Amino acid sequence: FPWMGLFFTLFVVLPGFFVFVMIVGAIASLTGAQNLEEHHVSGPKHSLNKIAIITVDGAILNGEGYVKHQIDAVSEDDNVRAVVLRVDSPGGSVTASDYIYHHLCKLKEDKGIPLVVSMGGMAASGGYYISMAVGDQENCIFAEPTTWTGSIGVIIPHYNIGGLLKHWDIEEDSIKSGPLKETGTITRAMTPEEKKVLEELVASSFARFQSIVKSGRPKFAADPAALDKLTTGQVFTTEQAIASGLVDKEGFVEAAVDRAGELAHLSKSDYQVVKFKKPAGLPGLSFAEEARGPDLSALVDLASPRAYYLYTLLPVLMNGGK
Repeated sequence: FPWMGLFFTLFVVLPGFFVFVMIVGAIASLTGAQNLEEHHVSGPKHSLNKIAIITVDGAILNGEGYVKHQIDAVSEDDNVRAVVLRVDSPGGSVTASDYIYHHLCKLKEDKGIPLVVSMGGMAASGGYYISMAVGDQENCIFAEPTTWTGSIGVIIPHYNIGGLLKHWDIEEDSIKSGPLKETGTITRAMTPEEKKVLEELVASSFARFQSIVKSGRPKFAADPAALDKLTTGQVFTTEQAIASGLVDKEGFVEAAVDRAGELAHLSKSDYQVVKFKKPAGLPGLSFAEEARGPDLSALVDLASPRAYYLYTLLPVLMNGGK
């Protein structure tokens, strides 16, 4: 029965995956900057001057996690002269992406140091959003030859399993205080009024995304029509992104480090490059504590409507590729 696969995906696979992600994020968020281990990458180890690589790897779901701890560690180190933001992410939630962007901008401003972006395999949607922390500095966004970037847009995932519930003779009869309290429920199709509410939320987040891009790519502030052509949600190759102005140059992380050193007015012999090792998890977590299982609040959070700056194929897969 085809509906059995849909049921298994909706109620077993997806909730299990997202709960796992949330648990990992929660554990990482409890491990502060003081527990990060600095790792030497290149350059003379005896040099006091540092270029720090801040790594954003994977979905951006938690603002107070590993990325924020790296930012805090750099903020507390008076020897850091420049930052390379290494992005390999499809994006994440609107709030988490904006939180990281805010603290990257604050770090750059408070310390008065340059920030250069190095894009890995993917720097899409929220990954591109946080890259705009470079500001209006020229030649500061580097992408590898095979990078995918862009995907400038907003999505609030929604699925309608009303037909499936009807097939099982299950009726949803929640008691609510107002007609819009249940907006976004998966048990039925949205009403035109509900859809309008969510569309307005998406439009607001989308407008902010566009304004952030203009702050990091000044050419689009002068030519909003050019930006409109690029903010369809499409993902771009490095070659396309350079041609359109979303990216400055093709290059690996070494090129971004060289540019950071140049902006910091340092020769290669004057600095060392460092990055931070990601904590393995909370020390001393007993088997009994692990056996308690996930907090049910994670499931409630999963079921809450949420806007994402995220490049994902999930809605396509969930709709049978249609």
